[in-house]
Amino acid sequence: MLPATFKLCAAISYQHLRNMRGLRRQAALTIGQELSKLVCRSPGPGPWISHVRRRSSLLSSRLEEKPFSEMEMSYIKQGEEALQKSLSILGNQDGWKMETEVQNGDKVLSKVLPDVGKVFRLEVVVDQPLDAVYSELVDNMEQMGDWNPNVKEVKILQRIGKDTVITHEKAAAPPGNIVGPRDFVSVRCSKRRGSTCVLAGMATQYGAVPEQEGFVRAENGPTCMLLRPLQGRPSQTKLTWLLSIDLKGWLPKSIINQVLAQTQVDFANHLRQRLARTAAPQC
Repeated sequence: MLPATFKLCAAISYQHLRNMRGLRRQAALTIGQELSKLVCRSPGPGPWISHVRRRSSLLSSRLEEKPFSEMEMSYIKQGEEALQKSLSILGNQDGWKMETEVQNGDKVLSKVLPDVGKVFRLEVVVDQPLDAVYSELVDNMEQMGDWNPNVKEVKILQRIGKDTVITHEKAAAPPGNIVGPRDFVSVRCSKRRGSTCVLAGMATQYGAVPEQEGFVRAENGPTCMLLRPLQGRPSQTKLTWLLSIDLKGWLPKSIINQVLAQTQVDFANHLRQRLARTAAPQC
């Protein structure tokens, strides 16, 4: 019986069979039963049997986890594509032009890409460690409307695994209502590898949130924020924000460029203020 069991396990190594939860669970249960029979026949379980039984038990528990649906896998793929494309754009240092530079060293650059359009790149240094910045931007993203006046609301619609979320964001109208209210539905992907964090995203479709009255459904992406400790100063974080956005509507490009560049500068200032407040000791 044991040889047949291993044939069953070999079968589920094929992708189309691995997606069949019942088959995978049956394989794990069968392994456990066969190993129990071997134990009964011998004076005591050998070390390898004990090891395989532990692994089989772990496998059984993992098989109970809910697999991703086809739609969820599509969102995961979109997030990964946004991440890879954003990093590719940031990795190409050619063609960037200065849009604005602030006295504290913050700067916004831009360039035009054939398949994307005009993209903006914010480069700043934040006087807080990476963990604090990451926690604010990822773990507390739904609180962004509390400290960033350019954001009215961020709502997580769905979490998919550890790294992917679907969000609905409502942007606040800027002073003078130069650009009317916009909203976005995005897939976001966050990856953390050692001392580098990447938060990427792009526009997506989500049936539960159709276009809403009073808002123009804009599209972003690929966008990303790259976080790294400042070299030699781990208490500071270098933040690079790639912004690519289509605000839709009939807006002159000169106004759009001015608004987006200023939005990035404002974001850096509001983020610093938020982190300074949360880092301050509570009385």
